[in-house]
Amino acid sequence: MRIILYTGKGGVGKTTVAAATALRAAEFGHRTIVLSTDIAHSLSDSFDVELSHDPTP
Repeated sequence: MRIILYTGKGGVGKTTVAAATALRAAEFGHRTIVLSTDIAHSLSDSFDVELSHDPTP
């Protein structure tokens, strides 16, 4: 298991890079989960889907 964290100042692209990394890992067949504590909906915007608290296959 690998845990990858992205941290840093606001507005530097953490959400975009996290979304791209998760998408690529999933494409390679890795079981992948993306968690965000940001109150903004930018992760939802990155995937262009409405996200919920329930896992999505």
